[in-house]
Amino acid sequence: MLGFSLDFWDYVTFAVLIVAGMGSVTVIVLMAGLPGRIAIARNHPDAEAVQWMGFLGFVTVLPWVQAFIWAFKPTDIVDIRRFPREEQRETEAAIARLKGEPELAPPAANDG
Repeated sequence: MLGFSLDFWDYVTFAVLIVAGMGSVTVIVLMAGLPGRIAIARNHPDAEAVQWMGFLGFVTVLPWVQAFIWAFKPTDIVDIRRFPREEQRETEAAIARLKGEPELAPPAANDG
């Protein structure tokens, strides 16, 4: 086609380049998702935001570092819309959704 023939070592070179490229992409995806996986494992109330910030901030590095720190930071929940038990249930439901587990059914309301 281009005036030369491909031999065995040319095909080995192409295979090594493809494997190295796929390995590089895998490492990048694993590193970008690291803050999100840490936040999910620690049941962080803002785990989804940490996960998005990790993926979107990986290119410019600084937001990724902030997401990494945020994943470890203990967070006190201050939300005037819900009581603390309701907020805990919401956090557990969000973590279950991010892990791919079925969400827990809400407890029955107590009439008394």
